[in-house]
Amino acid sequence: MTEAWWPDDDEQDRPLPSTVKVRVPAKINLHLGVGPLRRDGFHELRTVYHAISLHDEVTARRGDTLTLTMEGEGAGSLALDDSNLIIRAAHALAEFAKVNAHARLHLRKQIPLAGGLAGGSADAAATLVACDALWGTGVPRDELARLAASLGSDVPFLIHGGTALGTGRGEAVSPVLARAHTWHWVLGLAEGGLSTPDVYRELDRLRLAGEAPEPLGDTDDLMAALRQRDPAVLAAALGNDLQAAAISLRPALGEVLRAGTEVGALTGLVSGSGPTCVFLASSADHAGEVAAGLEKAGVCRAVRVAQGPVIGARAI
Repeated sequence: MTEAWWPDDDEQDRPLPSTVKVRVPAKINLHLGVGPLRRDGFHELRTVYHAISLHDEVTARRGDTLTLTMEGEGAGSLALDDSNLIIRAAHALAEFAKVNAHARLHLRKQIPLAGGLAGGSADAAATLVACDALWGTGVPRDELARLAASLGSDVPFLIHGGTALGTGRGEAVSPVLARAHTWHWVLGLAEGGLSTPDVYRELDRLRLAGEAPEPLGDTDDLMAALRQRDPAVLAAALGNDLQAAAISLRPALGEVLRAGTEVGALTGLVSGSGPTCVFLASSADHAGEVAAGLEKAGVCRAVRVAQGPVIGARAI
């Protein structure tokens, strides 16, 4: 059985809806191996993506122009103009399908900004799915994922969800085959975000100075751990090459990781480029205990409990 969902294309003979609401998950990286800087300015990556049950929602309604409003995390601080990935995604689909980019889009946001959870990429994925349904463009899901790659490295994965291997700059995605199993996570959310480019630059600096840990190896141990379905085995296989750089830029993250393990998490790591910290628990009850302990420690802005894998961007 696969832990990733590669759905059949939606039926195309239904009447066009006036409103489409799409829910999309956050992602964490169970393995994030960062290779050398490429000529195109990106690093070569080998990562294992994992979609978790912290969601944003994008609602698309018929309109005469393209507009975006939002509520929730980041409201008032997130630009809603053409620089926003949601607007860029709508324009990209309209150009690809040769239709007018007309929609009233509304974002209900729970995934933190610049938190290492691919919130912006998730919103772009949700927009592609929502506008495809609203406009009746009928773009197959795999074609949407290819279009998504032009918007960001994480966007194709969030079209699909589940657990998947990402290569290249992360945009080449293939499902991870493993027996179905639910993993339980606790998220420690930080005040403010971290710039992904800044974290990569810091990793380059640390490596040049000989101050970075040894790069992660291949993903074999992680793949074996996913198949075994033993949380303790998975805990030993998790890794993130960007963690040292994120802690270098935000030393308080080290305190968060220590607090999480002290209150009983099996392990903790920085999610993606940070600053969100993710902790693995052995069960739903254990996750609740870890979350309560982390809240009591007072080292995070907020604490969330999630599970994975979950499906990618889907109409609800």
